This record gives sequence, C-alpha cells and structure tokens, in this order.
Amino acid sequence: MLTTATIDKVVRAALDEDAPWGDITSESLIPADAMADATLEAREPGVFSGGEVFAAAFRLCDPSITVKLLVTDGDAFEAGATLATVHGPARAILTAERIGLNFAQRMSGIATLTARYKAEVAHTRVRIADTRKTTPGLRAFERHAVVSGGGHNHRYSLSDAVMAKDNHLAVLTRSGLSVTEALRSAIDKLPHTTHVEVEVDRLDQIEPVLAARIGTIMLDNFSLDDLRAGVAQVAGRATVEASGGVNLTTVRAIAETGVDVISVGALTHSAPSLDLGLDVRIA
Repeated sequence: MLTTATIDKVVRAALDEDAPWGDITSESLIPADAMADATLEAREPGVFSGGEVFAAAFRLCDPSITVKLLVTDGDAFEAGATLATVHGPARAILTAERIGLNFAQRMSGIATLTARYKAEVAHTRVRIADTRKTTPGLRAFERHAVVSGGGHNHRYSLSDAVMAKDNHLAVLTRSGLSVTEALRSAIDKLPHTTHVEVEVDRLDQIEPVLAARIGTIMLDNFSLDDLRAGVAQVAGRATVEASGGVNLTTVRAIAETGVDVISVGALTHSAPSLDLGLDVRIA
C-alpha cells in the first residue's frame, strides 16, 4: 500500500540524492524572492499515476509550494493535456522538478502499459496481475501504478503468502515424501488464513498438487492447448494462474483459455517512462 509515510520517505531520499548540498544552479542563477508557475504537460497519451508522489516532491522541497492535480490516478489523458499546476518559489520548484517528473513519468508509464494489457482481455473475466519483479525500494510505487492502470497486485512480498516453485518442491520432497504429502505437511503448520500457491510446469503435476488442497495453482509456461486442458482438469478446485510467455501479442489468447489470473512481470520491469514535461514560467 502506498502511504504518505512511504511516499515521504522515498521522495525525501530521492531529493537528498539529487541535491545533497543544495541546487547550486538555481541558487546561483535564480533570485531568492522569484516566484514561478508551472504546468505538468502530457507529451503523449496515457494513463496517469503518481499524483500524490509528484506533489510530495515539491511539498518536501518547500512547504509553501502549492500543487493542484487536475487528474486523478487512473485517469486517461491525451497528448497536450495539462495534468497539474504548481505555484511557489522558483528555486524550490526548479530543484524539485526532476524528482517529481521521474516519479510521475515512471508510474504513469506502468499504468499506461497495464491499461494496454487490460484492454486486450476486457472481454474475459481474467485478472492481470503484477509480480515481484519490481525496482528495489520502489515496489509500493510501482504496484500502485499497476492498480491505476486497472491491474491487480500479486502477493506484495515473501511474507504475505506461500508460493512454492520447482526449487522449493525439489527440496521439500528430498525426504522421500510425495509432493502431496510434503505440501500437506507444510500446510498443516501454517495459520489457516495463509494462502498457498504452487507452480507446476506439466499437466501430470496438477492432480498431486490439488490433492494437497492449495488455493492457487500456477501453470508456468504452458502451451495454449495445455492451458485449456489444465483449466478443465482443475475444474474450479483452485484459482488458476497463467505465467510465462506473456506479452501484448499473446495475452488475449491466454485469457481465452479460461484461466483466472495472468501474471505479467513486464508491467513493472519493462514499462517505458511516459513523456511528461514541466513547463515553468517566472511569475
């Protein structure tokens, strides 16, 4: 969850990184009493995300700066749209400009890409979900952007849910237990509220995993035919997630196999930053 405390902590660190001993350009060239107005302008169409983060960059640089957001997170816009206005001391606005833009461009880029995936599967009931393939330290920001684009969040961290992949199962079954027995033994030790997901990469692995009474089964890198067969085999006994080989050219066909969730690492690890600019005028 993207809280004010998280925003302030990360944005303050970004400002400190960018101007550790002040902004010598603005301080040497701009009069201390100069005031400025600025507008956040869209250079290309997209979906907005990161409004509060954009505003925080200016607020933390100088509390007297006022930022008015003209769109909310999740709003679509066209090229040429004005997304926000900024007013306050010119030095502080120029100091905060790049940090505010970096966050808004990155988050809006993720939201825009997510919306494209969502549009491809809008005729189905499937969820488009993110993964843990996020920028270290920025997970809350990037996952907020996914939601802005109409997507859903997967487990936030390793602490939130059990997800057993092939390497986990290999270690778990070294004692000689079957996959079903090993999973049941582990599940019996968990709180009853803990969700358990297990990854499989072959159809014959489905039944032993389902027999352990797991909540979600991930069909990893399955062909379309095997995805359809897997969905039929699961038959509603668990949530079915598809993963691997997902891109904008394949996601529609994957959704049409009947899976419940499609996880897409590209939402966060491959989204391009959106082209946004801050036009500044001395008041």
